[in-house]
Amino acid sequence: MVKNPRRVCLSFFPVRRSYCVCVCVSLSLSPSLSPLAANLARFAIESFPSDRQTDLDWSTDRPPRTPRKTVKSEGPKLVPFFKATCVYFVLWLPTSSPSWFSALIKCLPIFCLGVFLLAHGLSFLGARSGARKILAGLLFSALGDAFLVWQEQGYFIHGLVMFAVTHVLYSSAFGMKPTDGRAGLAVGAASAAGYLLLYPYLRGPFTYLVGAYVALIGFMGWRAAAGLRPARHLWTWTELSACLGAVLFMVSDLLVAVDKFCFPVAHSRAMVMATYYAAQMLIALSAVESRDGRAAPKRA
Repeated sequence: MVKNPRRVCLSFFPVRRSYCVCVCVSLSLSPSLSPLAANLARFAIESFPSDRQTDLDWSTDRPPRTPRKTVKSEGPKLVPFFKATCVYFVLWLPTSSPSWFSALIKCLPIFCLGVFLLAHGLSFLGARSGARKILAGLLFSALGDAFLVWQEQGYFIHGLVMFAVTHVLYSSAFGMKPTDGRAGLAVGAASAAGYLLLYPYLRGPFTYLVGAYVALIGFMGWRAAAGLRPARHLWTWTELSACLGAVLFMVSDLLVAVDKFCFPVAHSRAMVMATYYAAQMLIALSAVESRDGRAAPKRA
């Protein structure tokens, strides 16, 4: 008969595996309870993950944020972005008559994403370099959007340079680890295929400028995709958001290039802006739990 049942019950409600093992060791001090202690120890070792593999951050005892919780907490902050995007598509100002007002309407959703990051507070941006770089990338994107409003007046290259800087900042925000060579090969092959499609139609300096731009956006896509390692369960929903955002950005820019240099694409403007705004929103969301600021299990 068990003399102290409370000590036995504690073993069935462990907070950590080590606590359960300690209870089992104390039971094993009694010869009559040694078989029970052995069974409890085996149960603890097989049923509870090690400290490095647990889903909790033991320094704070807080579970990682789930997509549902993030939608509830971050969704209201994105309402201005969705409203500004609707305003752009409802007004649908003609591109044949560029103006400062049309530039403002086009850049307004990107400004709202910048406000979305600023709404998390200066301490949030100060603690996460990735979030700061994404905020800077949004500002350069807005400049690029403004230049492209006047692309027919000779400002296309200016917009191209602004977005090239954006991709450098996003690549730096996503980080250089993990490397993931397979993701690099896949994104590199897709980028090369896109450039080979454009190459016969490029003339003059665009032959080199577009090639350099494709290399930069491909590098950004690789760094975003490298964070996804589903086979080892070492990724978060924000890394998935960054990867999807990078892919949509590449699709949007490919549509721009094909429509400008190759042949007219039906409904190109609607598809370009829809994928572009979605890409920027997903990349901005990825900063909410950037790689350099989240509490994550150690990676062996």
